[in-house]
Amino acid sequence: MGLLDRDHSIAPPGFNRWLVPPAALAVHLCIGQAYATSVYKTALVKHFEASLTEIGIIFSIAIVMLGLSAAIMGTWVDTKGPRKAMFTSAVFWSSGFLIGSLGIFTHQLWLVYLGYGVVGGIGLGIGYISPVSTLIKWFPDRPGLATGMAIMGFGGGALIASPVSTALLKMYDPGSGAQGWVASGDAVGKLFLTLAVVYLAYMLFGAFTIKVPAEGWRPAGFDPAKVKKAALVTTENVSARNAIRTRQFWLVWIVLFCNVTAGIGILEQAAPMIQDFFRQSDGVSAVTAAVAAGFVGLLSIGNMVGRFVWSSTSDITGRKRIYMVYLGVGAVLYTVLALAGSSTTVLYVALAFVIISFYGGGFATVPAYLRDLFGTFQVGAIHGRLLTAWSAAGVAGPLIVNAFLDAQGKPGELTAASYQPALLTMVALLVIGFLANLMVKPVDHRFHEPRHDRGREPEAAMEA
Repeated sequence: MGLLDRDHSIAPPGFNRWLVPPAALAVHLCIGQAYATSVYKTALVKHFEASLTEIGIIFSIAIVMLGLSAAIMGTWVDTKGPRKAMFTSAVFWSSGFLIGSLGIFTHQLWLVYLGYGVVGGIGLGIGYISPVSTLIKWFPDRPGLATGMAIMGFGGGALIASPVSTALLKMYDPGSGAQGWVASGDAVGKLFLTLAVVYLAYMLFGAFTIKVPAEGWRPAGFDPAKVKKAALVTTENVSARNAIRTRQFWLVWIVLFCNVTAGIGILEQAAPMIQDFFRQSDGVSAVTAAVAAGFVGLLSIGNMVGRFVWSSTSDITGRKRIYMVYLGVGAVLYTVLALAGSSTTVLYVALAFVIISFYGGGFATVPAYLRDLFGTFQVGAIHGRLLTAWSAAGVAGPLIVNAFLDAQGKPGELTAASYQPALLTMVALLVIGFLANLMVKPVDHRFHEPRHDRGREPEAAMEA
């Protein structure tokens, strides 16, 4: 276990920093499977004879636990280093699938809540934040690029998980060739067992290849004193304890909550949503299950690309301005999707793709936004606390969508009009987030760390 200690992950002299992003992606591509749950959502509804809301709670619990574990363990992750954190994440994430499969095989829905939701959710939270502060240290010259690389894989996880899960479900289910096929519970249980083994192997690869820079390391030619100063970029540092006492932290919390809730409104229901939008007058969907799974994969591309492209762009535009795009333009696109998205599949897919790219970009940009406002002192721990907004959104998003849909009718009978109340509710949330972002100002000097603490690394601090 000593190999997991921070001392064993310090990079030697001359280490190429571009070898670090693949280690981060190995973890984030695995835990990004959370965005592919809609592929087998209908199967679980049928297997447990449950409602959409009851099955949607699985995803909500996982996201709640993600935010809570990130908030509680943020300082521990910064202190112990990314290797131990990523190893811990791998164990929890894989264990969640194992417990969840047991719940499916025994028809015990509460075990799926406990496994994928609680245990897996803890793995999600620890794995999500573990590479972020590390990559910010490796790329102090491009923090937006760094956070984009760190979080890009989470958005792209469904790009791999969606088609692979669909293929495995067909392989495990003898009835997969039937018209209107819905995977059996046994097939989903076997899928969970397979994912537990595969994800454990890949995440351990990431854990044992991650490196942290040596104390005092800087990129060649990088001089912090010459970095262009922007209005919201501070050269001071704020501790995690003080950050949550500032108005700026809670304004950014609201911004993230609104952006995430709106994005989850599409992602959590992605596969059945596109089928419902183009349901024909005879009650049969013009979109097959395979095409719907492909749509989930396409949204995953938008999620992944948005995390890298928009976050990198924020290094040029500034974080506040890029969030004005995420929230303001996003509200307009959501309105068009709700009112005219069912006119053609091309328009629907294009709107959903851009909206999800904003959703992903918001996730990837927020660590750099925090770094601008609060410095690098405890940015990992502050980021962990901020992810409680994701926990709240993980409950609010699915509840809003599923509650509206349950009131409109049963799965298989819904149409595009059934989604309008939920989508327009998301528009209102994006407007609230837009206004909150406009109110973000530099942090007051009374929250700054004393001068002698400015150079201290986050892992050296023990604030709760």
